[in-house]
Amino acid sequence: MFAVIKTGGLQYSVAEDQTIRVGRIEGEPGQIIQIGDVLMLGGDKPELGAPLVSGASVAVEIVEQSRGPKVIAFKKRRRKNSRRKRGHRQDYTVVRISEILTGGAAPTKAAKAAKGKPERKAKAKPAESEAAAS
Repeated sequence: MFAVIKTGGLQYSVAEDQTIRVGRIEGEPGQIIQIGDVLMLGGDKPELGAPLVSGASVAVEIVEQSRGPKVIAFKKRRRKNSRRKRGHRQDYTVVRISEILTGGAAPTKAAKAAKGKPERKAKAKPAESEAAAS
């Protein structure tokens, strides 16, 4: 089953366990949020909304909050040494689609454990251990 959702003024076609990058959504990583703007449900019996499918929502888990690359807008005019330089970085949220809900149901899945990098143990330098032993 797939769904077409609307968030941040854009539309996304999503399926379960898919990871996508959308415009900024308030929340902490690991939090489950419901998106209620479902425009279409696909599968065996497709449902089209007019404009939204009633009772349908998509539960998403926030993976991380990030920012896009810096975009420079530079204007230069020939005369009077006129220049303008502006930079912009767009805020994004990376989300994982946990489940697609119909009939006004609430999310049943809990957030998956965050897979972070394992912490490294600091090794004692051989010179320090020999000096301490003397």
